[in-house]
Amino acid sequence: MKHQISIVFLILALIGCTDKKSKKALNQTSSVKIENYKIELGKVSPKSVFVNDTMSIWGGSLVKGEDGLYHMFYSQWPKKIGWEWVNYSIISHAVSKSPFGPFIHKDDALPDRGAQFWDGSTTHNPTVHKFNGKYYLYYMGNTGDKEIVSVPGKPKLNWVHRNNQRIGVAVADSPNGPWKRSDSPVLDISSDENSHDALMTSNPSVCQMADGKILMVYKAVGKKNKLPAGGPVVHMVAIADSPVGPFKKYPDPIFTFEGETFPAEDPYIWYQDGKYRAIVKRMKHEGNKRIFSLVHYDSEDGIKWDQGKYFEISDRTVTWENGKTTKFEHLERPQVFMENGEPVALLCAADSLDVNNVRHSFNIQIPIKITKE
Repeated sequence: MKHQISIVFLILALIGCTDKKSKKALNQTSSVKIENYKIELGKVSPKSVFVNDTMSIWGGSLVKGEDGLYHMFYSQWPKKIGWEWVNYSIISHAVSKSPFGPFIHKDDALPDRGAQFWDGSTTHNPTVHKFNGKYYLYYMGNTGDKEIVSVPGKPKLNWVHRNNQRIGVAVADSPNGPWKRSDSPVLDISSDENSHDALMTSNPSVCQMADGKILMVYKAVGKKNKLPAGGPVVHMVAIADSPVGPFKKYPDPIFTFEGETFPAEDPYIWYQDGKYRAIVKRMKHEGNKRIFSLVHYDSEDGIKWDQGKYFEISDRTVTWENGKTTKFEHLERPQVFMENGEPVALLCAADSLDVNNVRHSFNIQIPIKITKE
């Protein structure tokens, strides 16, 4: 599938973890412990918006290939059917000579492969990493009836697809593929009906730990609350010896707030300067209103997480190169791109609403600056 990428209309409106070398660096930095990070977002170039006229684009994760190109993996689905990501998203692949774009669609990495597969109907929210010479593409997959239940401007969820969400990983020798998918999830739901992830698992974030193991933080939904929505919606930790599992789950939710049943979403985790770091979408509840922002957590062991000293990162406001600003309806699904051992770019899903209250979504690549103390 080839797309004609046209970003002009949107830009005008808006403006008006590791291979062998990096594993060695990981081990070297593990002895250096810098307690606090202050994370700031830089000014964004118009070429750093990846948007399509006919497709809704969501999220984006970046890895540099042996070919010297930057490979982005992102979710997309037809814009004309509405906000039907949960039953029509596929993971696609774009390339650029720069981590800040412009990116050009190349192919579909994880397309539909049949409802008989656990991930045959939908693939979504990718995060890509290179571990020990191979590429690993983690994602949410599901299967279902593909029924469209929303209309433009009035999104609804197909609960069959939503509750069939599981976490998978595809493996390749190159970011150009081919990607080998598994016939079963890498992280399934728990069999205990009272567990935090008895209903679904989704939105994986992974990094390589200081000892070489693989740390995963994932979204979990249980069955304590009324179905089909279930809940609460929490985040959990799992650790494996290998990028393809099996993963050992840990029992305690993280990123929690007292009295809130859905306080956070979309974490991105990495290890740097002796600690585990995370950028997370915070969903603060004030009455019936939810206030979205990006916040920062850190951890000594990857299992217990605390708010960073400089907790707030962004209220969804982006500053452009010309000095103008845009406060997006959503700025989420953060993915940090590391180069030479340092964060370079923050990739986020963003969107704007048109006069009919229809969401037009895209990926944005934001320069990132970290002050250490």
